[in-house]
Amino acid sequence: MSTPKRDPSEVRRRLLNEAARVLSEGGPAALSARRLAKEAETSTMAVYTHFGSMPELVRALTREGFDRFLVRVEAVPRNDDPVAELAELCGVYQAFARAERDVYAVLFGGSTLLGFTLTDEDRAMGVAVLRHPRDAIRRCITAGRFRRGADPDLLVRQLFCQMHGLAQLDHVGYLVGVHGPDRVLAAMIQDFAVAAGDPAAAATRSVAAGLGRGGSPDRGRPDLPG
Repeated sequence: MSTPKRDPSEVRRRLLNEAARVLSEGGPAALSARRLAKEAETSTMAVYTHFGSMPELVRALTREGFDRFLVRVEAVPRNDDPVAELAELCGVYQAFARAERDVYAVLFGGSTLLGFTLTDEDRAMGVAVLRHPRDAIRRCITAGRFRRGADPDLLVRQLFCQMHGLAQLDHVGYLVGVHGPDRVLAAMIQDFAVAAGDPAAAATRSVAAGLGRGGSPDRGRPDLPG
């Protein structure tokens, strides 16, 4: 009796989901076409049929990762308090970094795998994620919360560097004890806002409100879509 032919879209989705799982459990070095085919219950030929090469599979996973990141970011509603909105976006950033640790490492951490490197197009997708916090920073300036004349493009890059550093240190487990990652996150955003011109008391209230709206980091890792 012949084996029923599997839906190609289902095979592709299974390969991506298994790639995400293998990356999560073993990191980039653990991923190979042979192991992926075994975990997905298909052939190594299927890997090359759907993606052309292992680097292109990682690229597809990267783009799925950026799409997943944008889904989280775009779910943050516009807030009359732009500093609170910015805080919520920062919380979402940390939530994504925790939920998709190894995918995050491919997106932003410089991980390499079988010759895979980010292209300018890939990096442009990452920069697109910054559009949302940059727009919140612009509204902070318009509302008089941040100093007039501040450069939102520069500020969002400074904030991006801080968020990335926090995510990396949290990932390797350095932020332990009473000053854990959530407390550091809140203090970091408050200090950022105050340095940008926001009164300290207002920054504290807004950051607490923004992180309290669901922007605090989570620990789960849902499957990537196909």
